[in-house]
Amino acid sequence: MDILNILLILVVLAVIIFTVVYKITKKKKQDDEEEIKSVDDKTYTLEKMSEFIKRRLDEITKINLYDIGLSEEELKRRKNKKYELKKALKGCTYGDVNDKKYVKELIYDLLYKEYGVDEMTISRAIPFDIPSLLTAQDKFDILLYAYKKDFGYEALTVLIKKYNLATLKYVAGETKPTYVITSDEISEIYEKENIPLDFADKLNIVVQRVYQHYKGYSSIDEIRDMNIDGVSGGVSGLPESFLSQVAQTDADYVDQILEHKVPRACDSIWIFFQGKSIRLEFLSFGTESELKRVCQNIYKYNNPGQLSDTNGYKINEMKDGSRVVVVRPSFSETWAFFVRKFDVKRATLEQLITAPGGDKAIALLKYLVKGARIIAITGEQGCGKTTMLMGMIENIYETMNIRVQETAFELHLRKIYPTRNILTFRETDTISGQEGLDVQKKTDGSVNIIGEVATDPVASWMIQAAQVASKFTLFTHHAKTFPNLVTALRNSMLRTGVFTNEKTAEEQVIQVLNFDVHLVKDFRGRRYIERVTECIPVEDKNEYTFEHKNEKTLEGKLDKFLDNATYYFTKSTNKELYRYVNILEYIDDEYVITNKISDTNIAEMRSNMDSSDMEEFDKFIEETWGNSQNQTQKLTSKKRGRKPKTV
Repeated sequence: MDILNILLILVVLAVIIFTVVYKITKKKKQDDEEEIKSVDDKTYTLEKMSEFIKRRLDEITKINLYDIGLSEEELKRRKNKKYELKKALKGCTYGDVNDKKYVKELIYDLLYKEYGVDEMTISRAIPFDIPSLLTAQDKFDILLYAYKKDFGYEALTVLIKKYNLATLKYVAGETKPTYVITSDEISEIYEKENIPLDFADKLNIVVQRVYQHYKGYSSIDEIRDMNIDGVSGGVSGLPESFLSQVAQTDADYVDQILEHKVPRACDSIWIFFQGKSIRLEFLSFGTESELKRVCQNIYKYNNPGQLSDTNGYKINEMKDGSRVVVVRPSFSETWAFFVRKFDVKRATLEQLITAPGGDKAIALLKYLVKGARIIAITGEQGCGKTTMLMGMIENIYETMNIRVQETAFELHLRKIYPTRNILTFRETDTISGQEGLDVQKKTDGSVNIIGEVATDPVASWMIQAAQVASKFTLFTHHAKTFPNLVTALRNSMLRTGVFTNEKTAEEQVIQVLNFDVHLVKDFRGRRYIERVTECIPVEDKNEYTFEHKNEKTLEGKLDKFLDNATYYFTKSTNKELYRYVNILEYIDDEYVITNKISDTNIAEMRSNMDSSDMEEFDKFIEETWGNSQNQTQKLTSKKRGRKPKTV
């Protein structure tokens, strides 16, 4: 009996022990499964994928191929692949879209084949299947990807125009309307579009997100490639240094900044679209360090030198010809960059001038260029001076050699006219614009084009070169009115010491300056030619009289002498050296020819044209101002030493 009780007790104990062990084991297994699930969730985040890609590409580029026992043929193939990858990784940071495409394809393969991203795990990086969890940037990336498949680099333009996003609107906290695209607008568009995505589409979007934080330009990476006028960052919002200044005085304000209710400098992304500066409220660089990284990489093409605290700005171009300007503290209050793009395919007068009466404006500009007139293109920043200059250059005769001087390469004329004799110079850290222009004298150029007359030496040399060094000159300037243009050029001549007398310097300016094409960008972003102005030098006539000889008395002679003296001092103090008239004006949204070109300029223009253009120019004059060019034809014929042509 005792033995039976003992056995029962042992059985009960065994059951209890088994139950406890089973429960402990089951709980441990559940914990392990939860831990594995948690690890898996973290494994497929964008951060973990980015770390893997950085590490993997670093291994591929640094591996010693001689240590792994490859055949000679395989070694050669792997070396070429390694060199190609290194070249692409370097080129994609310069804005080369082909290198970017190559690197993204490699990232796609690594994530899919090695990292094991599949239909289930990809949603842990971006929640494609749960729209409520998508951020505004996620939705924008999906929209831009879908539109890019259909419209290429016109995707952003099509999206903005389709939903009329480039309009003035009020946003929360603002008392005046502004150009901005908000998160709410992006969410509404995303709901309307209802874009279906397969696995390849989702992975491509994830690859772009990984790429832009690794080798790209963060949130602006795809935007920079689009056919828009430009993109900038770090130009609004509060600098990071501002936090330390207000931390001790206004804790509530600091809390608002930390909660992103007040935009920071790293939240600042703007695009320049068809003359309008539009803030992308829904995009951000995320951190000040990310904005700094973009600024430090975006200007590096062709090794322009180091951006440092002592050299706080850099002006350069990118691989695709975009102009980039980067600034940094302490030169500026925060890190910032400005990318300006110039669409050479659209730089024709017919595409730039579309308002009513545009055919007259186009014809006038063509004849001014064919007539070898010295033309200034003036206007504020962003009004289209460089693009207009590119359009006018098309009408320069093929036989003329073109020499260009710029601060940074912007015109890229050889891309448009690869068979023409064109050479462009630019300023460097060791070669000034003045020295570059001096070199141009010795390069058999017929036409001098100066991208921007921005410094006194360049303005001074431009006037001198226009007199003797070339057939004619085209240049851009920031003057607001024609008198301001003359005054600015005159003052540049004085400051450089070429002349010491104001009147003499001004005479030199007006002798060479023929026409001014002034461009305007209004508050709606419209860009147009406000006026085309002709400069007409005033002839210095000798109007002194000799009537004192006829006077009999000393008093009479003295009176006549004083008349001449008064006239002399009047000319000396209030001498009118030039007058200016508007040949073309933009009136009531239409281009209107307002005044006739002077006979002297018409005669000189005709003398520089070939016979076919001269005939067309004569017809233009007759249709515009009537049959009044007989005198100008006589002047032209006299210059050429032949009988005048009858009309």
